[in-house]
Amino acid sequence: MAFIIAHAPRLPTVPAGINAFFSGLAQGIATYIDRHSRVAEVERLEALSDAELAKIGVRRDRIVYHVFSDRFWI
Repeated sequence: MAFIIAHAPRLPTVPAGINAFFSGLAQGIATYIDRHSRVAEVERLEALSDAELAKIGVRRDRIVYHVFSDRFWI
Protein backbone atom coordinates (compact mmCIF):
# COMPACT_ATOMS: atom_id res chain seq x y z
CA MET A 1 0.00 0.00 0.00
CA ALA A 2 1.34 3.47 -0.93
CA PHE A 3 0.41 6.91 0.32
CA ILE A 4 0.81 9.96 -1.89
CA ILE A 5 0.71 13.50 -0.57
CA ALA A 6 -0.76 15.77 -3.21
CA HIS A 7 0.04 19.08 -1.49
CA ALA A 8 3.46 20.03 -0.22
CA PRO A 9 3.64 22.56 2.60
CA ARG A 10 4.36 26.11 1.52
CA LEU A 11 7.73 27.52 2.38
CA PRO A 12 7.65 30.84 4.18
CA THR A 13 8.14 33.75 1.79
CA VAL A 14 10.34 36.75 2.43
CA PRO A 15 8.51 40.09 2.47
CA ALA A 16 9.24 42.19 -0.62
CA GLY A 17 10.88 45.01 1.36
CA ILE A 18 13.39 42.71 3.02
CA ASN A 19 14.08 40.97 -0.26
CA ALA A 20 14.69 44.32 -2.00
CA PHE A 21 17.00 45.44 0.82
CA PHE A 22 19.21 42.36 0.60
CA SER A 23 19.19 42.42 -3.20
CA GLY A 24 20.34 46.04 -3.12
CA LEU A 25 22.98 45.23 -0.54
CA ALA A 26 24.32 42.35 -2.63
CA GLN A 27 24.40 44.57 -5.74
CA GLY A 28 26.29 47.27 -3.83
CA ILE A 29 28.88 44.81 -2.57
CA ALA A 30 29.35 43.38 -6.06
CA THR A 31 29.78 46.89 -7.49
CA TYR A 32 32.32 47.79 -4.79
CA ILE A 33 34.37 44.64 -5.44
CA ASP A 34 34.27 45.18 -9.20
CA ARG A 35 35.29 48.84 -8.93
CA HIS A 36 38.03 48.10 -6.40
CA SER A 37 39.61 45.45 -8.62
CA ARG A 38 39.48 47.76 -11.63
CA VAL A 39 41.15 50.58 -9.71
CA ALA A 40 43.95 48.17 -8.84
CA GLU A 41 44.31 47.32 -12.54
CA VAL A 42 44.48 51.03 -13.47
CA GLU A 43 47.17 51.57 -10.84
CA ARG A 44 49.12 48.55 -12.11
CA LEU A 45 49.05 49.86 -15.68
CA GLU A 46 49.96 53.40 -14.62
CA ALA A 47 53.07 52.01 -12.93
CA LEU A 48 54.31 50.60 -16.26
CA SER A 49 56.67 52.55 -18.48
CA ASP A 50 55.51 53.97 -21.81
CA ALA A 51 57.48 51.26 -23.62
CA GLU A 52 55.78 48.51 -21.62
CA LEU A 53 52.38 50.04 -22.32
CA ALA A 54 53.21 50.24 -26.03
CA LYS A 55 53.98 46.50 -26.02
CA ILE A 56 50.45 45.74 -24.85
CA GLY A 57 48.95 48.36 -27.17
CA VAL A 58 47.72 50.89 -24.60
CA ARG A 59 48.53 54.58 -24.57
CA ARG A 60 48.95 56.19 -21.17
CA ASP A 61 46.01 58.55 -21.72
CA ARG A 62 43.76 55.56 -22.60
CA ILE A 63 44.46 53.34 -19.56
CA VAL A 64 41.09 54.00 -17.91
CA TYR A 65 39.25 53.39 -21.18
CA HIS A 66 41.18 50.15 -21.63
CA VAL A 67 40.35 48.86 -18.13
CA PHE A 68 36.66 49.82 -18.35
CA SER A 69 36.21 48.96 -22.04
CA ASP A 70 33.57 46.33 -21.29
CA ARG A 71 31.46 48.91 -19.43
CA PHE A 72 31.92 52.05 -21.54
CA TRP A 73 32.28 52.12 -25.31
CA ILE A 74 34.17 55.37 -25.79
